Amino acid sequence: MTRSGFVAVVGRPNVGKSTLVNALVGSKVAITSKRPQTTRNRIRGVVTRRDDQGEPESQVVLVDTPGLHKPKTALGERLNALVYGTLAESDVNLFLLDALQPVGPGDRLIAERLDAAGTPVVVVVNKIDIAPKAVVAERLIEAAAWDFDAYVPASALENEALEPVMDELIARLPEGPLFFPPDAVSDQPEYQLVGEIVREKFLDRLRDELPHSLTVVVREMEERESGTLYVDAVAVVERSSQKGIIIGKGGEMLRTAGSEARAELETIFGTKVFLDLRVRVEKDWQQQPELLDRLGFPG
Repeated sequence: MTRSGFVAVVGRPNVGKSTLVNALVGSKVAITSKRPQTTRNRIRGVVTRRDDQGEPESQVVLVDTPGLHKPKTALGERLNALVYGTLAESDVNLFLLDALQPVGPGDRLIAERLDAAGTPVVVVVNKIDIAPKAVVAERLIEAAAWDFDAYVPASALENEALEPVMDELIARLPEGPLFFPPDAVSDQPEYQLVGEIVREKFLDRLRDELPHSLTVVVREMEERESGTLYVDAVAVVERSSQKGIIIGKGGEMLRTAGSEARAELETIFGTKVFLDLRVRVEKDWQQQPELLDRLGFPG
């Protein structure tokens, strides 16, 4: 009998959750950025292990979640609710800590939520590739006070100790059939991945609050007779002044981000991509439930 189940990947903003999910899956299913709160959706990455005969023996469905934070907007409240809902539905929870950051109030709040959920918890201390061993040990000692099920030091960026992470997760999954085909890596709709990749190209170029005020909506994806994939996407911001920043002087930022996104999409889809990228203002969209609904953020 195979083991299969859902694993929520939780932690404070910017601890490396999306990087870890991508590393475990072995394929890019979530965008990454140095900006906190990059992830805004519940993104599922699928890892299927096979036995010596090539038959599936386990499947881990990793659910990458937004970083838990003190919400300042209606969007922030929705993102936190999304995380708490994911905890309630998971078979195992993976709690990611940053080895370079002392355990703080945000981590303790997450630990309390995990304890209340009553689901097995595997703690992963990330970034051991850049943290001194003494610091990693200190972080493990701090985290051990929670008395969770397993503790694994690892590096998502350098693919260090990822097999032990998977071993600990699989050992705690229930027996059951696969949820997805063995070769699946994600159930994320293509239009959602495309929109996120476009947004990723802007994130580290933007300052102050603007990264949080930006979302990208893909209105249409169509393969043309020539074989070119046509993508109609809109970058949505909250104020007219932000629109000018996103476009850049002489359209430079819009052009550069669009070109980088197109190149990555061509690699993913294996075909020529025509990206029609525009910018639109939706005033204070992060605070308006009806706009959040229309932009695809779950309530």
